[in-house]
Amino acid sequence: MSKSKKITGNVERRDVLKLGTAAAAGFVASSVMGEPPRPMPDLPQNPATPEAMPTRNLGRTGYQVGIFSLGGQAAIEKPNNFDVAVPLIEKAIDLGVNYVDTSARYGGVENRWSEQYFGRVMKARRSEVFLATKTHDRTRDGSMKLLERSLELLQTDHVDLWQIHALSEPEQVEQVFAQGGALEALVEAREQGLVRFLGISGHADPDVLIDAIERFPFDTVLLALNAADPCHLSFKQKLLPLAVEREMGIIGMKIPARGLILSSWKPPEDPSSRFANTVPGTLNMREAMRYVLSLPVSTVIVGCDSIPQLEENVAIARAFNPLSSTQMAELEKLAEPVSKQSLFFRRWQS
Repeated sequence: MSKSKKITGNVERRDVLKLGTAAAAGFVASSVMGEPPRPMPDLPQNPATPEAMPTRNLGRTGYQVGIFSLGGQAAIEKPNNFDVAVPLIEKAIDLGVNYVDTSARYGGVENRWSEQYFGRVMKARRSEVFLATKTHDRTRDGSMKLLERSLELLQTDHVDLWQIHALSEPEQVEQVFAQGGALEALVEAREQGLVRFLGISGHADPDVLIDAIERFPFDTVLLALNAADPCHLSFKQKLLPLAVEREMGIIGMKIPARGLILSSWKPPEDPSSRFANTVPGTLNMREAMRYVLSLPVSTVIVGCDSIPQLEENVAIARAFNPLSSTQMAELEKLAEPVSKQSLFFRRWQS
């Protein structure tokens, strides 16, 4: 990377709480970084989005995001899958998707296939989509190294959203906010113009994310939500109201729970599979998406295995109309018998 994009240089250490306060005020002294921040380009714009599906505010970011967005898993994290993954990403943008999400972890921490596939498309179409990726490292230095590689693989000089990946334990929050923790990397990268906005993500416990949000003004939260949510450690009941109050961009994930909430789910025959003892779910994809989109989320990310599956999801988004409270309750009741498998990512006591 060029000197102007340097992200691993010496930076004066400071108390994380002071750093958070400075960031909340929108100011970190340029002398700390040793150079002024790079100016950010305009927000991305996909001309197909307004006609393709409804849009919503991505919190206080100023970005209008389509209500269906593309997740970087499923076909987009399988090894050596360029022939499937790259056309799928291209088609998503053609269909009006204007937000895509990946991670330094998707497709393996060595090869990072998901970022590779997105990079192949971003090389020519970066200005059309809001690009989000994540760091799973809890330290400043480790996160900076992950970001440097992310920018290379994604073939871009900046990402629109950099997120702390999968906070699930209170101890992880402490690590992130400690001196030398990942939060320092996020703030420094933003001040250098390498990332535009900062976020967190989590699946397991709403209290963990609530703790992080109350310590720092993150721009977005990526949270696991589906119709089984009220059955165990509900994000809808505890976390969602706080995110709305803070005017955060709210991105829903795990809508079909990797298919486990859907009636089309076929349990694997392999007895060693983590999902071997599951049963067919109780909802269809339209019901699953309508449930989450009827909540105060900005968008939902869903990984797709094929272009027909992608086209179905975009069609559901295009035709979306919100459910009534009675209809929401009906879907929650319908999902309850398969709630444990549909919330496999939550913390369950053995």
